[in-house]
Amino acid sequence: GGMLRAFRPGFSPQPAQAWSPASSPSRPLYGGAPSYGGGFAAAAVPAARGFGEAAQAAFDSLSVPTARSEPVVIDPAPASASVEAISNYPLGAARAQVHANYIVAQTDDGLVIVDQHAAHERLVFEQMRKALTGRRLPSQGLLIPEIVDLPEEDCDRLMTHAESLEQLGLAIERFGPGAIAVRETPAMLGEMDATQLVRDLADEIAEWDTADRLSAKLEHVAATMACHGSVRSGRRLRVEEMNALLRQMEQTPGSGQCNHGRPTYVELKLSDIERLFGRS
Repeated sequence: GGMLRAFRPGFSPQPAQAWSPASSPSRPLYGGAPSYGGGFAAAAVPAARGFGEAAQAAFDSLSVPTARSEPVVIDPAPASASVEAISNYPLGAARAQVHANYIVAQTDDGLVIVDQHAAHERLVFEQMRKALTGRRLPSQGLLIPEIVDLPEEDCDRLMTHAESLEQLGLAIERFGPGAIAVRETPAMLGEMDATQLVRDLADEIAEWDTADRLSAKLEHVAATMACHGSVRSGRRLRVEEMNALLRQMEQTPGSGQCNHGRPTYVELKLSDIERLFGRS
């Protein structure tokens, strides 16, 4: 009967009693409605809570955090000491990079200007030249081999020196007629254009005189590979990278000239600079 009356027009159910928060089955477990106007102090007032949890204790002060927060004391002495120590090196300490190609370093009695591309090219060449008489240079395998299309005679010349190239970290093999597959490149060269490197090597080998010694030919190969793997002009270097390049130059014999005979750096004494300004 009650269900049928609910579908009749004009029917409106009457609650058994007026609704109130105190009599609601969804009321909080503690006695009265919470008051948030007093912040933490109001929450600390004891009340009859039944199964409810006890209120959080009020903070005495919010100015002291619970986590440790100790001031970090930076001692400038080690930094200044390292700057003083590095300035005692022959090529000094890097101060700036000009036109994204030249490193300006300060020495005790002047300054040094370094051509970053020429200097790094010489360093890479010296490492490769050592590999010709020592152990094989580390290489990095290519996920997908580079296929280089070349004339058949260039492919034959490259494969003649494949063993020597592998000693330098460059692994190649024939890939059908008129093609060479590059499977590994020298790790020290980083990301590089393997196709262009193989083409340049093929041109370099084609220009060799057959009367040249094998060691001289391999040095030409090392020089060509070093040019491809050196720091390019226009690349911006961090101070740490510039100082690392200077330190390697100091430890490498013959680093004052690049592979083509050009100087890798010039030095200006403080007396020369003062003479330019008429101070002498």
